[in-house]
Amino acid sequence: MKKFWKIGLSAFLTLGLLAACGQEEKNDKSSNEPQTQQETSQVDEATFPMTITDAIGKDITLEAPPEKIVSLIPSNTEILFSLGLKDEIVGVTDNDDYPPEVAEKEKVGGMEYNIEKIIALNPDIVFSHESSMSLSEAAIEQLESAGVKVFVVNNAQDFNETYTTIEQLGRATGKLPEAEEVIANMKAKVEEVLAKVKDVEPKKVLVEASDEPDIYTAGNGTFMNAMLEMIHAENVAADADDWYKIDAEQIIAKNPDVIVVTYHYVPDILTKIPQRAGFDTINAVKNKAIVQVDENTTSRQGPRLGEGLEELAKAIYPEVFK
Repeated sequence: MKKFWKIGLSAFLTLGLLAACGQEEKNDKSSNEPQTQQETSQVDEATFPMTITDAIGKDITLEAPPEKIVSLIPSNTEILFSLGLKDEIVGVTDNDDYPPEVAEKEKVGGMEYNIEKIIALNPDIVFSHESSMSLSEAAIEQLESAGVKVFVVNNAQDFNETYTTIEQLGRATGKLPEAEEVIANMKAKVEEVLAKVKDVEPKKVLVEASDEPDIYTAGNGTFMNAMLEMIHAENVAADADDWYKIDAEQIIAKNPDVIVVTYHYVPDILTKIPQRAGFDTINAVKNKAIVQVDENTTSRQGPRLGEGLEELAKAIYPEVFK
């Protein structure tokens, strides 16, 4: 008899927003300083057996590099593929869409996890994520009760913590050199972007993660806010914390120079936003500076974040990237 972990409608909406935002924010871990020289923590060469501690303080002992891996969030999946673990990954979620090879993998659920399928795959380790703990805790308990090792990956709040996550997963899977190469490539891309925007005149930016009537934006303490600070953009929504709902009147009053749209579920959204009542007074509308970016590269805490930073910078300062 199959056991399914079911999530209600409210949880579905919550997870949908998390997917768009890429994270569940934690203010005490975020940095308000622009990052230029991010450094990862030093780790020893990956040797087995090893004991690793996950994001919720749980120790997991691995006798050897895992030969079968299940990933329960797209960001983990992208990291694992970038480490060269294509053959070791035996299960992913319905939400995984990158790289293309992920389509060949067994699906273990999206808004619900098929616990029996995960157990049947006999994974050496399952990589979950801290951002979805409020929704996946029951599933994790079921898996652990069945003897499956579940490692909860940290919900990174900036590039530095993302580098540390990649390094940690590289160590846990016996792919530390590959992880360090991924990190080096990311750092090179970040430095390239920061060099181009070093002397820009800062612009006021609003990030939209969902359409009206429930418009959500990135406040202080979010990964998105940290990215905006890195490229010298002023987040007009940084006077409040986390991702929060903002109304149209507030947006009009804040008068952003650029509106960055991170969602794609509304057809023709770039033509609809200027038609909202009162938006014709906003500088972003007047100057036709409403830009849509890829919600995955700009939010997933993985190897493509450098590309996401570049896309965000191009959206805000197109003149610099001509």
